Amino acid sequence: MTRDIFGMALIDFLNGNYSEDITTYSSLDEKDVLPLPYLFRDYDEMPLIEQKALDLCRGTVLDVGCGSGSHSLYLQSKGVEVFGLDESEGAIFTAKSRGVYNVMHSNIYDYSGMKFDTILLLMNGIGIAGQLKEAHRLLNHLKGLLNPGGQILVDSSDIIYMFEVDGDGGYWIPNNGKYYGEVQFTMEYKGLKSAPFNWLYLDYNRLKQLAVQQNLSCELVCKGTHYDYLARLRTQP
Repeated sequence: MTRDIFGMALIDFLNGNYSEDITTYSSLDEKDVLPLPYLFRDYDEMPLIEQKALDLCRGTVLDVGCGSGSHSLYLQSKGVEVFGLDESEGAIFTAKSRGVYNVMHSNIYDYSGMKFDTILLLMNGIGIAGQLKEAHRLLNHLKGLLNPGGQILVDSSDIIYMFEVDGDGGYWIPNNGKYYGEVQFTMEYKGLKSAPFNWLYLDYNRLKQLAVQQNLSCELVCKGTHYDYLARLRTQP
């Protein structure tokens, strides 16, 4: 069974046992830290992109990858009927303990229950697709969970900036047959490591192409401060 490193860390923070953050290692030879307090932030501490996405939510909302429940809790406080979904058992325990009324422990592909007016995928939520070739499958599945006229709010980043620039202003991207936004991560917490997992960073133009293939409109809502963006996908009338 894969260790729920993420969930373990959330539960520790929830219980006041915060002593270290999650360390991430990526296939881009990058080591980074995911601060646990950031995962428990309130609306005023969220990036503008996340605030905008929450402001655009309407009707019943599915918060995919709800984590500790910060986005769901904010929506609840505004009277929105929101359902938090996460495949991390620890995350679901944390979200429920913090007061999220409706939580579902499930992989997104295994969920096929009620339909929603808004599907929310924040903190690079499209990343759960793992690879570019799987992104169409994810969008197709999400579209099937939408009510007529529904919307998908998703943020992501174009990580082209992480590659070296040549003399002509282009980027040196490895010719390995992979889309440059496909990254493999491992998480480490308190001496325990997760199994490697794939994560997708999707540039806006490719997201728009994928949306059109799924008969979804795609609107660039706003850009963030560092190659990130918020997009809204909607079912066609």
